[in-house]
Amino acid sequence: MSHFSGALQLTDLDDFITPSQECIKPVQIEKTQTTTGAKISIGEDGSYNQMDVSGSFQKLEKVEITLADCLACSGCITSAEGVLITQQSQDELLRVFQENKKCDKNEAKLIIVSISIQPILSLAVRYNLAPNECAARLAGYFKHLGADIVVDMSLAEGFAVLENQKEFLNRFKNAPKTLPMLASSCPGFVCYAEKTHGNFILPYISTVKSPQQIMGSLLKSTLSKKWDGKLVYHVTVMPCYDKKLEASRSEFFDADSQTRDVDCVITSIELEQMLTREGITLLDMPKSTYSQPWLDGNEEIEIQLTRNLGSGSGGYSDNILKRAAKELIGLECDEIVYKNLRNPDFKEILLQNNQGEVALRFAIANGFRNIQNVVQKLKRGKCHYHYIEVMACPSGCLNGGAQARSQDGTHSKDLIVALELMYEKLPVLNLYEINEFAKVIISKEEMMRTEYKAVEKINTALNIKW
Repeated sequence: MSHFSGALQLTDLDDFITPSQECIKPVQIEKTQTTTGAKISIGEDGSYNQMDVSGSFQKLEKVEITLADCLACSGCITSAEGVLITQQSQDELLRVFQENKKCDKNEAKLIIVSISIQPILSLAVRYNLAPNECAARLAGYFKHLGADIVVDMSLAEGFAVLENQKEFLNRFKNAPKTLPMLASSCPGFVCYAEKTHGNFILPYISTVKSPQQIMGSLLKSTLSKKWDGKLVYHVTVMPCYDKKLEASRSEFFDADSQTRDVDCVITSIELEQMLTREGITLLDMPKSTYSQPWLDGNEEIEIQLTRNLGSGSGGYSDNILKRAAKELIGLECDEIVYKNLRNPDFKEILLQNNQGEVALRFAIANGFRNIQNVVQKLKRGKCHYHYIEVMACPSGCLNGGAQARSQDGTHSKDLIVALELMYEKLPVLNLYEINEFAKVIISKEEMMRTEYKAVEKINTALNIKW
């Protein structure tokens, strides 16, 4: 099975695919015009040369496809991660580390690595480590490579949950026609929505950035004064390849500073490959600490991982439901129990008010088969949920397409169960403390919001299926 994350083709509803063969990019290639025609020859270096009748050669430029092209093209429905990724590869990351070591201290970049919880748990199972020890050794590995600062993603995850709560309450009270609100933290789902259902479905999708992009805004915008004019190179460690496409979106590029919120995304599988390339494992790495650059002293702290209440994808449904129940119907949700519907990846919870009427309908839909069902219900006007946590990968982010596989050949379903149990044992993030901190550190709410746009379908003869 491919290591790429779950995606969808028009002709196939499998959750795991190879890149779409409909990928097209109209380009104009500058070449010398002749009246007698020309021959194309292949050079020893693999380049293409145009030779006219006079015997003169013109080297033709290669056509390159970037991540930005993938986002703007409707040849694939979702992100086809198999395209050649140059700016988001492990080789590019290692190149940056090596070049940075050769630079003068004043010219060197400040390299910051943000690590998400899902890859930590994935690699903890892979190397038979406790989660906190795995995170500490990952921090040690990145500092061994040349990272200046390693941070926990939980702060941005907390900000994302709080902002989603705020947006849902506003929609419920003031814009009920935009319900159900759909989670926006999964770039695979967002890309699919933009390319296949466009303006119909986009109003339902939350405008809150994912934790990855919130962290990027925080480090490169809000905290930019702390870096004394140094150029920040921001790396994130994520559970799926789709995050590379998300980081490459034009919305997350600052034209003034000519920099992206996230410069490079590395996945669990790629980390494993990097370690293997060096002939080492995480057990060979010294333990290190996380930094907190958002505090005045930028102090180093011993790693104590936390999780969000609810699913391993960020717990959006549980956290939004808990706050909505309290503020809208005066109900304290101490226990949230979902009911499985078609399958374990599609489940719902219905909350009643004091009059016994169903007041809140929430659901979690993982995997494209379930997403398709949600979209069809929306189109038929039969989707009565108020909020749906939508993730492209079956079982959510803990089963991201770029998560490491177990060393002993454990079946994928058993591996997911192990990751979920490990996740549930972590202490829950204190959202009240995060909210109080957000009041101090978040200067503009806009830094946590974005917008999505429909991608016009390109109809060419190449798309015809005979």
